[in-house]
Amino acid sequence: MFQSGLAWAVDPFVLKDIRVEGLQRTDPGTVFASLPFRIGDTYNDEKGAAALRALFATGLFKDVRISIDGNAVVVIIDERPIIANVNFVGLKEFDTEALSKSLKDVGIGEGKPFDKALADRAEQELKRQYLTRSLYGAEVTTTITPIERNRVNVSFNVTEGEPAKIAEIRILGSKVFSESTLQGLLEQTTTGWLTWYTKTDRYSRAKLNADLETIRSYYLNRGYLEFAVTSTQVTISPDKQSISIAITVSEGQPYTVTGIKLEGDYLGREEDFKHLVFLKPGEAYQGELVANTTRAFSDLFGTYGYAFARVDSKPDIDRATGQVVVTFVAEPQRRVYVRKVIISGNSRTRDEVIRREFRQFEAAWYDGQKIKSSRDRVERLGYFKDKEVTIDTQEVPGAQDQVDVLLTVVERPTGAITVGAGYSSQTKLSFTGSIRQDNVFGSGNYLGIDVATARTGRQLQVSTVDPYFTVDGVSRSLDVFYRTTRPINTLGEEYQYVTKGGAIRFGVPFSEVDTVFFGVGYEQTDITTSKGLPNSYLLFVNQFGQRSNSIPLTIGWQRDSRDSVISPLKGKYQRVNVETSAIGDAKFARINLQYQQYFEITNKITLGINSELGWGVGLGGKPYPIFKNFYGGGLGSVRVFEAGSLGPVDPTGSYIGGNRRFNTNAELYLPVPGSGNDKSFRIFGFADLGGVWGPDAKLNWNTLTNGKDNEGRDMLRMSAGIGLSWISPMGPLRLSYGKPIRKARTDRIEKFQFQIGTAF
Repeated sequence: MFQSGLAWAVDPFVLKDIRVEGLQRTDPGTVFASLPFRIGDTYNDEKGAAALRALFATGLFKDVRISIDGNAVVVIIDERPIIANVNFVGLKEFDTEALSKSLKDVGIGEGKPFDKALADRAEQELKRQYLTRSLYGAEVTTTITPIERNRVNVSFNVTEGEPAKIAEIRILGSKVFSESTLQGLLEQTTTGWLTWYTKTDRYSRAKLNADLETIRSYYLNRGYLEFAVTSTQVTISPDKQSISIAITVSEGQPYTVTGIKLEGDYLGREEDFKHLVFLKPGEAYQGELVANTTRAFSDLFGTYGYAFARVDSKPDIDRATGQVVVTFVAEPQRRVYVRKVIISGNSRTRDEVIRREFRQFEAAWYDGQKIKSSRDRVERLGYFKDKEVTIDTQEVPGAQDQVDVLLTVVERPTGAITVGAGYSSQTKLSFTGSIRQDNVFGSGNYLGIDVATARTGRQLQVSTVDPYFTVDGVSRSLDVFYRTTRPINTLGEEYQYVTKGGAIRFGVPFSEVDTVFFGVGYEQTDITTSKGLPNSYLLFVNQFGQRSNSIPLTIGWQRDSRDSVISPLKGKYQRVNVETSAIGDAKFARINLQYQQYFEITNKITLGINSELGWGVGLGGKPYPIFKNFYGGGLGSVRVFEAGSLGPVDPTGSYIGGNRRFNTNAELYLPVPGSGNDKSFRIFGFADLGGVWGPDAKLNWNTLTNGKDNEGRDMLRMSAGIGLSWISPMGPLRLSYGKPIRKARTDRIEKFQFQIGTAF
């Protein structure tokens, strides 16, 4: 006779048979492998209880019972259903594929045994994720649908609703700084005209904590050493659509630094460390400078091989006088050297491509500066995701004087096939196409084919770059190109000149930031003789022929210390390039100089200065080739004036450029209100000054400033206005509106100028 459940208080007996009932999908071997007894063993209550625990632990069964039938044990199984499919209805905020993967990791996925407890947990986790996106009204309902063969479909039905927006942010208790000043520091904002894009009006606890730390840092950097956030209240409206945040602060009193002390072991190099102290007696205490000092101390210890040096700061405050003495305490620990450099995460890029960027070598003393430089150089390769190049230092077990350096990267796609279009007020409609691979076969070499067409010309160029043509890091570039150019012609006639050729260039690194380039090329230029050819071009053709050949030699130098190429806030960019051709039909020399610097006035305001100078001369008694002329005007030069319109005007009405060019630009950048942490979205005021001159221009003070000679055509042009720049989801966008301050009669004015990205 069968007994339901486990037959407790069963007298031990010798098993003669084991039967399993109720299985539909599970292999019987799985059950027998979990049982702690076999036929011929002595069965007792302890073994029965152990069998139940083992079978439930598999997670495959909803219920398990053991019955005794004479000298036989019958294991009765109630299997869990198998999940046949997991789907989401109404999901918009999250990626379905990523969410399915995360649920599968916790046991809710196709082919997994269904567990109602896990499904409930997944539902609650999904609701919690919606809370992090400020979707407090989101509702999630789980539907379980049984189907044939003991399977179920799991469906998560989501009603997301509208996100709750931050309606009010109050900062209470502030007396030294206005509430609006402190609110301007926060990443989270109230709803504005641009928050649909930035989403900064969505509440996040993590972002609020970061904002509180920003306020704390602001006070600490102004001497308020005892500043504290005393309370934070977040209130949500009954309809769960608006949020109010109230932050209460205690400012304390400001402190002035009256002394700085060094304590601990400084390796007998106290003077070297003293030079790294950013704080100065007599000035207000600044938390950022204290942090910078401790970081600089740690870095200097690292250059001496002390990877685990500990540096702490201890402020000794005197509340009665508002003074503080800061003591830096150092414990260098032990000196170590690098046993191995381990690279992980690079499935495509070859190890040697990464290792050749390293300045920290194996079996050498640990050098923190070289390790940081190595990481920066690997990141600048562009083969890996931003902020996903990390370096960790690991102690070697059993060796106190050794460490391993682990570099971890996350690769990104480095090849692209792009077709794009764009429209600008200068070039009108243009098309571009390119096939590029920055990391061919993981070798670190570049290969690109670029095609472009616009009103002012067409271009086809094939380029390849080997950044390590030699083991010392000398790069080699090869270019083959075909270009047609159509300068502006006021008579509406079409003419063009065609340039084709190639070049080879080498780049020699002289330091971590300085590179010298030199190369040689071949160019052939054909000037058409169609109707409307400008008089200056016609004279050049009559004197030297329709076709000109040249072998230009180039040499250049550049240094770039900007913090960003796209939206810089600080740093410099300097460039010198000299091109000369003493062999061939066209003999000339020309130089281009550029100096650019950005000044971070405040954490939100940046001043940018840019100056460029170009100068060209003819060699061997020949005039400077007209097709090598400089042009000016438009974005990137002197705004408000049409691109290519500055300088000499041919008697036929064509703007032919000149052999001398100068322009300087000043821009004051401010963030667009409501743009949050999108630092590329900026408005700016600008002032531009510049001009282009031909070989016959007589440059003097009256000509450049007053335009008294040559009807003002040689006068320096000046303009001013406002603009907007943004790396938008559709591509780079830049526009400006201004007015000419100084202009000539023949100038072509465009008060509004813009350019939008070509990729889509």
